Amino acid sequence: FLGLEDQHLGDPIDWHRDHRAGVAAPKKYAPSIDYRDFRETGDCKQVWEPNRHHQFVVLARAYQATGERRYAQALIEQWDHWIAANPFGIGMNWRSPLELGLRLINWVWAFDLVRDARVMSEAFHGRLMNSVYRHVWDVARKFSRASSANNHLIGEAAGVYIATSYWRGLRHAETYRSESREILLREIRRQTCKDGGNREQALGYHLFVLQFFLVSGLVARWTGDEFPRPYWETLEKMFEFIGALSEGGENLPLFGDCDDGYVLDLGCEHHDFRAWLSVGAVLLGRPDMKRWSRKFSEPARWLLGRQGRRLYDGIAAPDDDGTIASRAFPETGYYLLQSGHHGSSDRISVLFDCGPLGMGSLAGHGHADALSFTLRAFGADVLVDPGTYDYFTFPKWRDYFRSTRAHNTVRIDGQDQSQMHGPFLWGRRANARCIEWTPTETGGTVVGEHDGYARLADPVTHRRTLELDDRTLTITDEIRSRGRHELEIRFHLGEQCEVEPLGENRFRIDTGHGTAVLALDSRLDVAALRGSDDPIGGWVSRGYHRKCPSTTLVGKCSCEGTAKLTCTVRLSSPTAGQAR
Repeated sequence: FLGLEDQHLGDPIDWHRDHRAGVAAPKKYAPSIDYRDFRETGDCKQVWEPNRHHQFVVLARAYQATGERRYAQALIEQWDHWIAANPFGIGMNWRSPLELGLRLINWVWAFDLVRDARVMSEAFHGRLMNSVYRHVWDVARKFSRASSANNHLIGEAAGVYIATSYWRGLRHAETYRSESREILLREIRRQTCKDGGNREQALGYHLFVLQFFLVSGLVARWTGDEFPRPYWETLEKMFEFIGALSEGGENLPLFGDCDDGYVLDLGCEHHDFRAWLSVGAVLLGRPDMKRWSRKFSEPARWLLGRQGRRLYDGIAAPDDDGTIASRAFPETGYYLLQSGHHGSSDRISVLFDCGPLGMGSLAGHGHADALSFTLRAFGADVLVDPGTYDYFTFPKWRDYFRSTRAHNTVRIDGQDQSQMHGPFLWGRRANARCIEWTPTETGGTVVGEHDGYARLADPVTHRRTLELDDRTLTITDEIRSRGRHELEIRFHLGEQCEVEPLGENRFRIDTGHGTAVLALDSRLDVAALRGSDDPIGGWVSRGYHRKCPSTTLVGKCSCEGTAKLTCTVRLSSPTAGQAR
């Protein structure tokens, strides 16, 4: 988990340690712990991850799959040890209500899967119910409020709702269940745009909260507390959003923060969005979701059973020619220029970010990425968003991956478009808007601008036009100002790309599945960074505390007054018969 492999966590497990850094978190009154102080706790996420108890559900699934009681016994041993090692209100594992909510969901699933194994003593059951109640009570009195009411609030409410729906005999269960239900019904509307995108402007968190809403809705259905139709309609929009972004390649773009968070381990990798699309396909009876998912997944089997498989197999193929079309998500601020066919190497997908920085006054999980874009072709990543990498351990890397220079956009006078005031806090921020949206069968045109540099002594407006036509992407950047400014434009290539200079600011890019030629404006002085620490550049992070070298092309020039720069990417024709 979180980049930590083959690391012994202790025997018995030390539940209060960042095992990667070797730092023990204090066992003191939980609210007094500064979980963002690495010196005190290590990286809090490294402490919390094994305490979310995803492994409990894995052990419980192993028991269900094999019938071997040793898996259920191992689960109970870990569980009982955790309860003894984590007295109420003491230590990091009582510090964050979100962590308690996640733990409750995994406890419910694990308990249900092993309840017939006859491995729970009456004494253990009593200790467990006492801890469950304290979890529910503690979360319910600390529901995230105001500017912190983001994915945390959704996860907290989901944990309370699912626990009190399953263990109806808990003290005040009906009150807690009713309150958390109302929060879920409210937050799915408040935190989801009408086009299905998540308001945090972070695609990793979109998938995270989709899972919270999905399992909460299923629990409501299974317990006779069906959620109203608008809830499921919004959830359907969230599935559609992920499905549309999946059409261009094997990976989703990495816009905004991502910390590898997921709700339940039901047999797929945490980033496997297609596994969850197969669940959506069955629940919603959607042929397009079946195509996006490609196959019936193990999570769908655990959640929907054998009947789910029969329903999935019975969904007809989509009634179309398989063309992927350009799409607009105007409220989220994302625009897809696309051409080609589903699953074919002729597909091209450009995702343009013309949306807000993030949600609310903090915009905590947003990045300074206005007018950035990604390019996928041949099913592979050509130009990427480099990701997130870290929250708490490495401040300079946290700043870099959130910064304008870590995105495929223009930086003015060495400054970020939006001003960072902390690792999850922004000051003055760029406001982006779409000026023109003209989709065509071969892609189309999208134009956006932002005012992030209007704060400079000599204000600057950045307007960008992307045009995809006939396998050529044209990027035109117009810089409007009065005085002289230093411009920098960056192109971050996928980590699998091999780059060959061709001269005259032209570069051949080999993705392993096809090639492209990137031509930068002749006025730019171009340099390449690859796996560089000073200056930082040339990195892609696909997961928390994991990064690998890639190539970043950096073009710089000076301009005075209004300037216009044009760069192009010409994609080769796909190899005949090739598909991914």
